Amino acid sequence: MTDQELVQLITGGDDKAFQVLVEQHQKMVLHTCLGFVQDRDDAEDLAQEIFVELFHSLSKFRGDSKLSTWIYRIAVNRSLNFIRDNKRRRFFQSIGINLSGDEKVEVVDESWSSRPDFEVENDQRRTTLYKAINSLPERQRVAFTLSKLDDLSYQEIAEIMGLSISSVESLIHRSKLGLQKKLYQCYKKGI
Repeated sequence: MTDQELVQLITGGDDKAFQVLVEQHQKMVLHTCLGFVQDRDDAEDLAQEIFVELFHSLSKFRGDSKLSTWIYRIAVNRSLNFIRDNKRRRFFQSIGINLSGDEKVEVVDESWSSRPDFEVENDQRRTTLYKAINSLPERQRVAFTLSKLDDLSYQEIAEIMGLSISSVESLIHRSKLGLQKKLYQCYKKGI
């Protein structure tokens, strides 16, 4: 079934066709969100929001690109908006204003519980790496995340970001240089 046929079935009210779309793209959407927000619960919530948005806006899909590219764009934009909103929320909380009244609960990854020393070391490395990635300029961060964490080709990234392939190559090259510098400085200081 082509993208256009699937979209027509969904916009025509076929719930099973939407279920097919979700099954085809849910891993990709979740993985993309997770690459940006680094929290599984937040990524799952974002993925749900993305599919709700898709359901309501599928009639706007023009078919200029592949459906998966369009979905990637939505996932990336929603993830970036989430990060921006979270930064704003953390700022207000840091000055004593709680916007939602909710308290975030830390989720423990049970898979590492048998080796606590290894868990702590890996957690530090992961935290350091994600801090470095998140400190990159936005376009570099998006290109790097889509390339290295989502394993997309430069062509796919170019379509998602609306850039030329050479621009994507440049962004990824600059992001690697930036990460090398940031990580070198971090490890030189001894974290």
